[in-house]
Amino acid sequence: MTNAALRPLWAGRTLALVGIVAVAFNLRTAVASLSPILVSLERDIPLSAVAVGLLGMLPPLCYAVFGIVTPVLARRFGLEATLLVSLGALAIGLAWRGLAPSAEWLLVASSLTFAAIGVGNVLLPPLVKRYFPDRIGLLTTVYVTAMSVSTFLPPLVAVPVADAAGWRVSLGLWAVLALASLVPWIALLVHPRREVPAELPEEAEPGLLRRAFRSPLAWALAIVFAVSGFNAYALFAWLPLILQETAGSSPLEAGALLSLFAAMGLPAALAVPVLAERRGAVRVLVAIGAAGIVLGYLGLILVPSTATWLWVALIGIGPLFFPLALVLINLRTRTHAGAVALSGFVQSAGYVAVAVGPLAVGLLHDATGEWTLPLVLLLASAVPAVVGGAVVSRPRFFEDEGG
Repeated sequence: MTNAALRPLWAGRTLALVGIVAVAFNLRTAVASLSPILVSLERDIPLSAVAVGLLGMLPPLCYAVFGIVTPVLARRFGLEATLLVSLGALAIGLAWRGLAPSAEWLLVASSLTFAAIGVGNVLLPPLVKRYFPDRIGLLTTVYVTAMSVSTFLPPLVAVPVADAAGWRVSLGLWAVLALASLVPWIALLVHPRREVPAELPEEAEPGLLRRAFRSPLAWALAIVFAVSGFNAYALFAWLPLILQETAGSSPLEAGALLSLFAAMGLPAALAVPVLAERRGAVRVLVAIGAAGIVLGYLGLILVPSTATWLWVALIGIGPLFFPLALVLINLRTRTHAGAVALSGFVQSAGYVAVAVGPLAVGLLHDATGEWTLPLVLLLASAVPAVVGGAVVSRPRFFEDEGG
């Protein structure tokens, strides 16, 4: 047993622990803090359906791009320095969103915000590996939980803060948390040189990445991953407005229901990785996720004002495809290099598809003047989830496929 395995969690690593949790908490606040206050914002800045759709596209699009770019930046400048720059950019972007004088500037500020978050997404795992090599599982659970809390908390506070202080304060206040997150990392950066070696984000081997483009398993996993994000980011962009116009929800109620949708991801994030390892469980999990999507959207289409919370909660089961896809990347690969290549392909291809969701929903609503067809589109996403799920349910390995 190594000395590292015996180290207490806090011993000599308090700043790193606080810093990792603080970064994780900042990675989702911007995603769900805008849509609950769109009505208030549009009194000052009119937004077309295309503009709202573009705002919804930005997170997955930036995650896809910076998932590729960040490993290069981290190898050149180091983990902490790259993270500090991204946190500074995040604080500027969040504050800028609150100060934006027009839709164009709101889009620019949001682009900077989500680019910074895309960098943080990639840097967290190697930071955990660097500072907590003996507690990787525990720290991963801690930061995933922090991310889940930062997803469902903003919709709960967005409307009350906007009512009390205005939508600009409601949007911009999250910059304070980003600034506070700089403190532990600045302290670590100026700390005397540590003995731990740098653990940098890994890049996929070109040969394995080319194999992924010809792999049915890789494409099936990308589809499962994309279905989760397609629904999640479309609803982060549009759900409050959908509920206000179809179920008669108040802005405060719609924000709370968006928070409920986000909160459903927490138990899934904790349970799915454990359950997926059991024989035959992947097929069952796929069926549960698809059933939640179908039943939830049917409820919103047919009886939106009856048991609205139930339909939202059922739809919230659908994003279990996200942790399922992530854990299957490891379960369906034999080697570490294979896992890196498969992860890079699945997340890059998946996030590109995810980015279409918010814009497609906005354009369909703009074309029809109602929410039925957009909700049918989201319901129909259960079909590719089932098809892709049938492929990934079979025990097979990425490296064994012909390439």
